[in-house]
Amino acid sequence: MGMSVTISVATERDAEQIFRLQYLCFQSEAALYGNYRIDPLVQSLDSVRAEVAGDCVFVARLGDEVVGSVRGTTDDDGTAAIGKLCVHPRLQGHGIGARLLRAAEGALAGERGATTFRLHTGHRSESGLRLYRRVGYQAVGTSKGDDGVPMIVLEKQAPAGSYATTA
Repeated sequence: MGMSVTISVATERDAEQIFRLQYLCFQSEAALYGNYRIDPLVQSLDSVRAEVAGDCVFVARLGDEVVGSVRGTTDDDGTAAIGKLCVHPRLQGHGIGARLLRAAEGALAGERGATTFRLHTGHRSESGLRLYRRVGYQAVGTSKGDDGVPMIVLEKQAPAGSYATTA
């Protein structure tokens, strides 16, 4: 590759690249369900910009290119919702998704007081389910997305004490 992938907090300048990347990455998810109206594919650029400005958003960069991203928010009871984890298809399988998750978890726990991490993934999303289980998430229930896709709800407790924010 010649360059290493770095993980950092997203900036306003990253919003358009995140928007394009998520559209590319979630095509395979949409194909799994025969539903091209899933949230990551219909989200507006302005909405992505708002998330970058107000949420906990991390990106993976290869040089100047955003090749991965993840977002999270924390509610009043300390539960962090993590979502829209994506890695460019040409770089999947190299640990970038796990690094993005660790970065988001670290910031959500360390800076925003999260005690529990929760995420939703499509019930047919085998690669996502493998990743989430490998990094300690356990299925706690099911739900249905606004787009009608059956989802598996997974959770993981934040470690007690300080949380390492290195990726």
